[in-house]
Amino acid sequence: MIQEIDPYKYDVEYKHLQPGKNDYVLPFCENGLIVRAGEELSFFTCADTGKETDYMTYLFSIDEMRFFYLAVHEETQFCEQNKMTISGYRLIKRQELRRLSPKHLAFAAVTAFQLDGWYRNNRFCGRCGKVLRQDEKERMLFCGECGNRVYPRINPAVIVAVTNGNRLLLTKYRGREYTNYALVAGFSEIGESFEDTVRREVMEEAGLSVKNIRYYGSQPWAFADNLLAGYFCEVDGSDEIRMDEEELSEACWLDREDIPVEYTDSSLTNEMICVFKNRQNEQS
Repeated sequence: MIQEIDPYKYDVEYKHLQPGKNDYVLPFCENGLIVRAGEELSFFTCADTGKETDYMTYLFSIDEMRFFYLAVHEETQFCEQNKMTISGYRLIKRQELRRLSPKHLAFAAVTAFQLDGWYRNNRFCGRCGKVLRQDEKERMLFCGECGNRVYPRINPAVIVAVTNGNRLLLTKYRGREYTNYALVAGFSEIGESFEDTVRREVMEEAGLSVKNIRYYGSQPWAFADNLLAGYFCEVDGSDEIRMDEEELSEACWLDREDIPVEYTDSSLTNEMICVFKNRQNEQS
């Protein structure tokens, strides 16, 4: 999965730091992330970006590589201001990072996208409307007027592989850019356990009851600001699908050998489908 970047080590601990000349700077504008031109993902360093260090925010580290955030108005203005050191650039969107390499830099970029959205969407206090300020001890924004504190938002959700003997329940969402088969998925609501979310989402999307709910694994999914928990379970009782036609365009049982999937090293959904197809989820 995209967060599995061994042998590199991701360090998320917030530090109140100023960037050094060789530290990576990730300049974000409204249209995406500005990176060096080229087929492989490559970032600018502080030495490339003039004297903007006072406006850069420490994000995280991967091994000895430190990453800093910079919000800019637009990519052309940013590159024009730094034309003496930036010879070529390109603008990338968040979804492109599912297929870019090297993997540890793709993970860094998509995680930075998540933080960029948080910083941009929390400029003002939701309680009193005053400008929020960055804390120096933790990744938190605070209001000096009313004391309100704002932390990065993470949306907990489940991915559910519902099995029926040699068959797996696969779905396609309505009105989405992603058109491949997926698993049942949904957000946890207030007061719910993940297991309760599994039961509710499967019933809402497919009209099925489930049993033997078993945790598989988790994944930070910065493409949608989610934290995903994956579960396998079995259909309980009738296997007649009653599809939610507003949410889904398709829901069906597919035999293991007929599942049209190839392993990709990015998503929990893909990994769980491949695990079932290859019989790796079966208990001995």
